[in-house]
Amino acid sequence: MKKFSVREMTIGALLIALAILIPNVMPKIVIGPASFTLASHVPLFIAMFFSPLLAAIVAVGTTFGFALSGLPFIITLRAASHIVFALAGAWYLQKRPETVLVNGQFKAWNWKFQLYNLVIALLHTVVEVLVVVAFNFIDLGNPGTYDGGAFFFFFVLMGVGGLIHSLVDYNIAYYVTAAVSKQFAIPVFRQAKDLFSRKAAA
Repeated sequence: MKKFSVREMTIGALLIALAILIPNVMPKIVIGPASFTLASHVPLFIAMFFSPLLAAIVAVGTTFGFALSGLPFIITLRAASHIVFALAGAWYLQKRPETVLVNGQFKAWNWKFQLYNLVIALLHTVVEVLVVVAFNFIDLGNPGTYDGGAFFFFFVLMGVGGLIHSLVDYNIAYYVTAAVSKQFAIPVFRQAKDLFSRKAAA
């Protein structure tokens, strides 16, 4: 098993703290019972550029943070579901670091990253919707009372809204991480650059 360095522990702790802080300070879009907090997923998405292990630790740490903060239990369950897309996405980036580059550069529009982002957003949304549906149908809520009905809440608000939220947050994470990577070694971005340099030199 890969050892976790002091540097990685520090980064993980900072990202967990940010993930818990952001929902309390960032603006929210509230539609009916659903709410979407800008950048709430950004710390976890950033962790995915480091390693699957760091992504898993940030996902678990965030879940415990929400559980201890007194937020509604469904928020904790939604946070717990994030470990699925975090592990899958981080593993893919580790195998295909070139996903973050266009001709050796970090571009504002990168079709490889955007396609990857869409797949992660779909996985993120499907798992989160399943968790919310299960929570509401185990006699812990009454989905029929939502404005517009259960279908509108689960598949339009949670589904389409969650998909857009994920896409926006991962783009924010990408641009922030690409900027920071110019001064600070971030594994996936460094590996992508090294891979491009080797191919260019071949």
